[in-house]
Amino acid sequence: MAQIKTFACPLKIFQARKELEALDEVVNQFLMKNKVKKVVSVSDTCTTDDSGTIGLIRVIAYE
Repeated sequence: MAQIKTFACPLKIFQARKELEALDEVVNQFLMKNKVKKVVSVSDTCTTDDSGTIGLIRVIAYE
């Protein structure tokens, strides 16, 4: 049965690469900790709010 897990992180100007690498590490740790054998889908989307804060949401579908 497929399951879904969502991760999010804020992005700061001139820091995005570091923050994306940190997000990758969080996702990889989750996959290893939960012994995920098959990832069905990975989707990233950018977000923003009225204050201009930019973030990233990553959704993982896995079995």
